[in-house]
Amino acid sequence: MKIVTWNINGVRARLGNLTHWLTESAPDIACLQEIKTVDEQFPRAEIEALGYNVEIYGQKGFNGVAILSKLRFDEVIRGLPGDDADEQARFIEGVFSTDKGALRVASLYLPNGNPIDDEKKFSYKLSWMARLERWAEERLMLEEALVLAGDYNVIPEYIDARFPENWLGDALFQPQTRQAFRRLKNLGFTEAVRAVTDAPDTYTFWDYQAGAWQKNNGIRIDHLLLSPEAANRFSSASIEKHVRAWEKPSDHVPVAVELAFAPI
Repeated sequence: MKIVTWNINGVRARLGNLTHWLTESAPDIACLQEIKTVDEQFPRAEIEALGYNVEIYGQKGFNGVAILSKLRFDEVIRGLPGDDADEQARFIEGVFSTDKGALRVASLYLPNGNPIDDEKKFSYKLSWMARLERWAEERLMLEEALVLAGDYNVIPEYIDARFPENWLGDALFQPQTRQAFRRLKNLGFTEAVRAVTDAPDTYTFWDYQAGAWQKNNGIRIDHLLLSPEAANRFSSASIEKHVRAWEKPSDHVPVAVELAFAPI
């Protein structure tokens, strides 16, 4: 079973790329972030025509997450618990039936947090990460296969940036941000890409500015975390880097994991 995360950076602006990619890559479950549209304006018909079930947690103009699945949804939950005042659409989870039991997949779009001298924005990022950690701790107690897929807006280590010195003042690379990501992983998750490679120049995001893509000036901020039950079925992980070279691309590329599950 192929599960992929992709920050699409505007689903309506990149619908052609999305449908082409769904046909080419053929994920069983695709987790999208930054769809930038309300639920009613999501191009549901075009996606369903390709054989996908669609669940959305949208927001006008920015944010928004979705899960596209060839499997039928058993359950869908929208929003990360822990703050009833948080109206930003950044989290959706789906539950599916497989030959090995329940599979739970979350699509998340973690706050950027910049600028770091804006206490409100950076504290929102850290509080959101703390909520995610509490949620994950509770979900792990279910002992289900769980995949946390998304744009984390976290550069975990120096190796995950072409020029890490350029990110020292950025919220994505602050010690508090990286520590929060480590705490999440240390609950018992396997980080899929780093489970298969420790190579440098392994990136998922290239800015639109200053020829970042052409110069391979990238960072790795899109991650797939696997619970022990999912990691036990782990086959491979990959970054579909070629998508960044398409016309009108997102500044992120899809990141995929293969798990030895079959739908029922």
